[in-house]
Amino acid sequence: MLIPFTKMHGLGNDFMVLDRVNNSIHLTGEQIRKLADRHFGVGFDQLLVVDPPSSDNVDFDYRIYNADGNEVEHCGNGARCFALFVRQHGLTNANPVTVNTLGGILKLQCNADDTITVNMGEPRLEPEVVPYRTTTRDMVYTLSYQTEHGVQSVEFSALSLGNPHAVILVEEVDTAPVEQVGRMLNQHADFPSGVNVGFMQITNRHSFRLRVFERGVGETLACGTGACAAAVAGSLRGLLDTTVEASLRGGKLTISWEQGSNPVFMTGPACTVFEGRINL
Repeated sequence: MLIPFTKMHGLGNDFMVLDRVNNSIHLTGEQIRKLADRHFGVGFDQLLVVDPPSSDNVDFDYRIYNADGNEVEHCGNGARCFALFVRQHGLTNANPVTVNTLGGILKLQCNADDTITVNMGEPRLEPEVVPYRTTTRDMVYTLSYQTEHGVQSVEFSALSLGNPHAVILVEEVDTAPVEQVGRMLNQHADFPSGVNVGFMQITNRHSFRLRVFERGVGETLACGTGACAAAVAGSLRGLLDTTVEASLRGGKLTISWEQGSNPVFMTGPACTVFEGRINL
């Protein structure tokens, strides 16, 4: 069975995109894992699927699968690629494009400078929503964990942008223990759905650097929801202003958030790499 697909990326966070509006495609978790393999498959961080709308108030349903085959709630870089894909493939002329995800409804605005702005919705700080198992509702949480050098502790902010995030402040992002601590938090029992772990170095009130260990993937070149979560965490701790520039390994995003019950807006590029067909 030959499957048509598009390879895309947002700041190096790369995707395989499937059109299920015009094609009947059904993949198992094992098939997704094989397609994600960078040596034997297409290679990607996430698989994005364009589905027909499940309700009258959206243009499409937007489904996201990590490289491990598991479906997840949200992907900010993927949302920008989704908007570019449906317009390039003539699936819609709507602007903004409204899509339904497991994490909620998103609005994707294509801008005149070829960037795309995503209304990411309101951040959620309630531990049970993240979800994070705790008996407190602190701005900064602490977890202890066992290493070969003894018991160590890590401080983080926990929040949801439709998917779970833990944000850790570090002095130098280049030397941050992304793999070790990211994997530990992601597998910790207090995060029953796993967690995306961001390591944020604040450079000034208008900018920060960020690396993210994503659940089901590992470290990626960029994470849109992770950048939004970091901006919210930094703002709540009084360290960042309303509009900031997030510098990730794959490039830069602009994040805006007014504190309170307001949505987060993320603006950045999206890129089509190539079109192809693959035989399962």
